[in-house]
Amino acid sequence: MPSIPLIIGHRGASRDAPENTLASFRLAFAQGADGIEADFRLTRDGRIVCLHDAGASRTAGSDLEVAEATLADLQRLDAGSWKGGEWRDERIPTLAQVLETLPAGKRLFIELKCGAEILPPLAADLARAGVPAERIRFLAFDHLLVAALKKRLPDHRACWLCDYRWRGGWHPSAGEVLSRLDEIGADGLASRDRAILDASLVGGVRERGLEIHVWTVDSARDAKRLCDLGVDSIMTNRPGWLRRALELPQERA
Repeated sequence: MPSIPLIIGHRGASRDAPENTLASFRLAFAQGADGIEADFRLTRDGRIVCLHDAGASRTAGSDLEVAEATLADLQRLDAGSWKGGEWRDERIPTLAQVLETLPAGKRLFIELKCGAEILPPLAADLARAGVPAERIRFLAFDHLLVAALKKRLPDHRACWLCDYRWRGGWHPSAGEVLSRLDEIGADGLASRDRAILDASLVGGVRERGLEIHVWTVDSARDAKRLCDLGVDSIMTNRPGWLRRALELPQERA
């Protein structure tokens, strides 16, 4: 049986806890996650905070936009109550706080949701934290940002995030994906789990000596297919459940 890839909590254990909060990250690790994936943006005063959306309305009930708000503005918000009363008063964390609470040996997948303006404070936060580079992965949909990351932080690994659309064929095609990876010097592909992700595409990634990570997988059947393909990691909203499902063949989604 193929080995189980790394299980990465997508925004933490976000099925059970409020996404992108320290509580969600701690729960993911308590459930046995090998690492977490989290989204980061830059505030008006140059601080890096953990939030998926451009604004705080969905998860914190505020019309504040991250790029126009200060860290103090954002950390006054309750980012937990929307998920349930037991999560009341969870705050929007900074990257520095996430790095500080990362357990020994665990991975952090840093998805950058803004542009290259985030690179100087990102480099500073990483230098202060001292987390070994091999435990960090950068993810970005912006291929130019991936290339910029490789220049600014060459000791770290940066992967291109890719989703696909079907319009009489997959766009981008497998060939276009591989060409883009070559073009930007990425260390790997962070792919959405679509049918295009097959043995041929995975083989093309591997032939280049690159990593492959897949999101967001909450089905045991889909995860087992990815195990058979030999991917490096699976990002999931339910890391504890998925690990048990992969280790216990009788479980099904």
